[in-house]
Amino acid sequence: MDGMVRIPGATFLMGSDRHYPEEAPAHEVTVDGFWIDACPVTNREFDRFVRKTRHVTVAERAPDPADYPGARPDLLVPFSSVFVAPPQRVSLADPYHWWRPVPGADWRHPLGRGSSVRTKPDHPVVHVTWADATAYASWAGKEIPTEAEWELAARGGLDGAEFAWGDELNPDGRWMANTWQGEFPVRNTQDDGYERTSPAGAFPANGYGLYDMIGNVWEWTSDWYADRAVSVPACCGGADPSGGRADGQREQSIDRRDPARVPRKVMKGGSHLCAPNYCRRYRPAARMAQPIDTSTAHLGFRCVVREAGVVAS
Repeated sequence: MDGMVRIPGATFLMGSDRHYPEEAPAHEVTVDGFWIDACPVTNREFDRFVRKTRHVTVAERAPDPADYPGARPDLLVPFSSVFVAPPQRVSLADPYHWWRPVPGADWRHPLGRGSSVRTKPDHPVVHVTWADATAYASWAGKEIPTEAEWELAARGGLDGAEFAWGDELNPDGRWMANTWQGEFPVRNTQDDGYERTSPAGAFPANGYGLYDMIGNVWEWTSDWYADRAVSVPACCGGADPSGGRADGQREQSIDRRDPARVPRKVMKGGSHLCAPNYCRRYRPAARMAQPIDTSTAHLGFRCVVREAGVVAS
């Protein structure tokens, strides 16, 4: 499996009781073996997919006026969400202080019109919605990992460790992932060498040989989001628990007139915007909800192939 790493099936402790409430309770989960991309999908790889399929991402399409009754026509233009540092300290309770809907922002133009990924072919692709990620995975003959598969892979064999590399954020003063240093969101000291995304593989691999499972960009998983982790006994036949599916929640049930009704998937891993003073989610157990129709400048993905789908050569 070119560019992929085999993760052996295992029973491990998923989640955490020591941090954010949505990570609890920590519970044993059994996952069958699978293969996972060693790195997040890059701009180069996504470009190959787009050239072959002529896929147009959600961020590149103008919103449907029927989904936004009463909206001004001049506002219904292609856009995506971009981090813009505020000029002074702001309340951390309102992310709209630093997130902006930027017209023209998409996977080719991560900061909006005038920006480009031409010099960043090895950076993870961003501004991809759930539909964009699954379209790529289907084309590649792969799938998006479940939350449990993703977390098992991220832990790198260190069951129960705080981080993907152990229990210290910076062992021997070494930066192990692309995260935020300084006071978020106003000052990034870039001690790790990067202000925004970094090339895939710029930081050390975890124990399984996987890169950027922590930091750089958040990654989509296939699980529907639930406020609490779903406890599944390890005795359940080795099945991978895909928790969080709410009754009646389907991809086609999006109602953009009510953002609370947009289905949400679990994203994992944290990003270059995670900081000690704001979002300590640069850990395998961390998880957040992401609306399936929403793309951002710090969200990407990687793919898996489950062993049942691997054809022996």
